[in-house]
Amino acid sequence: MTGGSGFTFLEYPIHHDFSPEGKVPVMSSILTAKGICKYFPGVKALQNVDFELQAGEIHCLMGENGAGKSTLIKVLTGVEVSDAGEVCLERKKIAPSSPQQAQQLGISTVYQEVNLCLNLSVAENIFIGREPRKYCGIDWKEINRRSRVLLANMNLDIDVTQPLGRYSVAIQQMVAIARALDISAKVLILDEPTSSLDATEVNKLFEVMQKLKQQGLGIIFVTHFIEQVYAVSDRITILRNGELVGVYDTAALPRVQLIAKMMGKAFDGFEASIKKTAAGSEAEEHAGFLAVRGLGCRGSISPFDLEVNNGEVLGIVGLLGSGRTELARIIFGIDRADSGEVLIKGQKVKLVCPADAIRHGLAYCPENRKTEGIIDTLSVRENIILALQAKRGWGKYIPRKKQEEIANKYVNLLRIKTAGLEQLVGNLSGGNQQKVILARWLITMPSLLILDEPTRGIDVGTKAEIQKLIRALAAEGMAVIFISSELDESIRCCDRMAVLRDRSKIAELSGQEIEEQVIMQTIAGV
Repeated sequence: MTGGSGFTFLEYPIHHDFSPEGKVPVMSSILTAKGICKYFPGVKALQNVDFELQAGEIHCLMGENGAGKSTLIKVLTGVEVSDAGEVCLERKKIAPSSPQQAQQLGISTVYQEVNLCLNLSVAENIFIGREPRKYCGIDWKEINRRSRVLLANMNLDIDVTQPLGRYSVAIQQMVAIARALDISAKVLILDEPTSSLDATEVNKLFEVMQKLKQQGLGIIFVTHFIEQVYAVSDRITILRNGELVGVYDTAALPRVQLIAKMMGKAFDGFEASIKKTAAGSEAEEHAGFLAVRGLGCRGSISPFDLEVNNGEVLGIVGLLGSGRTELARIIFGIDRADSGEVLIKGQKVKLVCPADAIRHGLAYCPENRKTEGIIDTLSVRENIILALQAKRGWGKYIPRKKQEEIANKYVNLLRIKTAGLEQLVGNLSGGNQQKVILARWLITMPSLLILDEPTRGIDVGTKAEIQKLIRALAAEGMAVIFISSELDESIRCCDRMAVLRDRSKIAELSGQEIEEQVIMQTIAGV
């Protein structure tokens, strides 16, 4: 079967050298990057990063948010041009200026969000823009035949003449991979391909990955799921803050060390014995406000139980991709649960949309304040009163004078630095934008405040102010769910912690268990 790049994929040779004895094959590098630097205004996205991919291996690229994974992939695939360093494919220096050129060279990427056309057939998606011709038109018979052969090579038997949108996300991912392989069959980059798949679909994808690996393909696998890393990868490259931490054989790197290296914490003492206390033995007793039982959503987060009490800060901890935001969204009714129940003050309620959650006393500050929080074309005043106006209903309009009175109160209370109430909120600093979102929800007087990364991207001083405010709100009896990627911050703010891994709740910690070593051991599954 001839791919679009002119070679036969099924006969693609495995690249290898031989040991001095001439018997044991040693895989050779198919793709290398040396000394890669990439700078954006005020940000060192990559600083002298090296990377090596061997033919016939699955290589995981790991790191927390902002580590530089996406930027490195963009450099390898021609989306970004590096400021320093070089990339070599099969020992030849390359400098792709676009993803299309990278594909022509033999490097293809399949992203988390499938960028195919759901209204077109499976076969059309695979060959779009590269359709075989016959006489003066498209050779549909050949397109369908070659599509069936491509998918059969991936152990997938489906009707390639049907619209892609009729098939599951897992099959759509397979079709995207088939297209990538037909264009180029040297390096395949899979960027979070399993984020929307269930366990059965993930196993199916892994079978395909193993088959492609055996045929000599080099696969870069980006994921935040620890279990998947150890299930399928041969080696791991870890990035942190744009710099290379190291390259490790997966089998030789204990999970707890992987967690420590990703988070930048010292490994010393991780194996020390843990002093455990009975859950809640040191915590003040509070009345329960919210309880969820078996709440879950297929493809988003596994069913979980959770309780939040009045006057406590419950932390949600785990690596990026562990399901922290998904947990918050399903509780607030943004994502629809397909299992479980929610109880507020012991009474079963239905939270099928955010409006329901707000009516029952819940408030939610989202992780991405730019796209899900502020409305940057509205003023500070307008942004602050939005939630209160929505809670009252548009039939009970808040007079302008009252709006200004409320907004002024919270601008002063939270020390929001603004030229005035009518200043566009988009012109404020990130920290002050975050305070505007907090003000918006505090004026609704919520019983439960859900904070998803409330201090991300803001200065140290403002971060400390928000942390103090969280503790003050809890002291006044408010229940708080606090999500943060910074362990130190979570330890300072939280009374209890729920630990997530691979979109499942795996443990709860309290008392003396809330300390760095225990948390990271729990995340790692030790």
